[in-house]
Amino acid sequence: MKLSVLANLYGSKSLDETLSILSELGIHTVEIGAGGYPGKAHCNPAELLADEKKYEEFANTFKKYDTEVCALACHGNPLHPDAATAKGYDKDFRNAILLAEKMGVDTIIGFSGCPGDSENSLYPNWVTCPWPEDFLTILDWQWEKKLVPYWCEMAKFALDHKVTHIAFEMHPGFCVYNSETLLKLRAKVSEKAGTEVGSVLGANFDPSHLIWQGMDPVAAIRELEGCIYHVHAKDTKIDKYNTAKNGVLDTKHYSDEIHRAWVFRTVGYGNGETYWRDLVSNLRLCGYDKVLSIEHEDSVMTIDEGLQKAINFLKDICIYEEKPTTMSWA
Repeated sequence: MKLSVLANLYGSKSLDETLSILSELGIHTVEIGAGGYPGKAHCNPAELLADEKKYEEFANTFKKYDTEVCALACHGNPLHPDAATAKGYDKDFRNAILLAEKMGVDTIIGFSGCPGDSENSLYPNWVTCPWPEDFLTILDWQWEKKLVPYWCEMAKFALDHKVTHIAFEMHPGFCVYNSETLLKLRAKVSEKAGTEVGSVLGANFDPSHLIWQGMDPVAAIRELEGCIYHVHAKDTKIDKYNTAKNGVLDTKHYSDEIHRAWVFRTVGYGNGETYWRDLVSNLRLCGYDKVLSIEHEDSVMTIDEGLQKAINFLKDICIYEEKPTTMSWA
């Protein structure tokens, strides 16, 4: 495994400045924001695809710092009921795929998206319960008319352009938010478009979004064996007092940390060393040996401090060497 960083945490700095900081911290593998919510501060695929000189400058910056790109991050909602919004996210995702092909990068990170409840909707509608039965009608329409057709087409487009891994961040608010929905979409796309196309779809395993839903990340890793294509190293701290009063569904702003049921934390500040050692070990046991990509969203500490603490914490937890092929004692 390798330690990586989702570099858009330094979106206010240039790519050169960002890679300089990360290389000084010993990080030489990065995940780069390439549209959608992560933005295009370091990488605007449309510009880089249209201007060879800009692309060469971009590529040479990574060479300068002896840094490889493990994935492009292009989270968005290409199924948004507002057509113009959906078109923008769709365009970003397609351009990210085309740029990844040019760079020789095989993984794009994103969200599954979430439609509305009909063709006349203005906003996404995330269904979370089966009753009243109206909700199941909405859910069936979303999956059969929007979600599955879209990802059949997009997975085929990715495969045609040598991007073999679309890694969904399982995030509440979108149709794919847990192990079951990830595997459901993968199976339905395989059924409609063929196993080769369906296998393009997998998970960006970010435990922070699973923890607050009450899931055990190790159980989820085992359930998703063979389908994990990327990992975000981000923690969540459950506030037992606020959760005891109100449960985990919380719409208070992320900056209202003291009153929220849970908050995102730097790794080690939500769960301890044993927890993360078990998580990393089970990733390897289930065949994942790529990167742990630090995503800093800790509002309790600064970017610099949070990143440094995450790197220091994970240095002793990450399993760097290849999996042994023999056991000396057996």
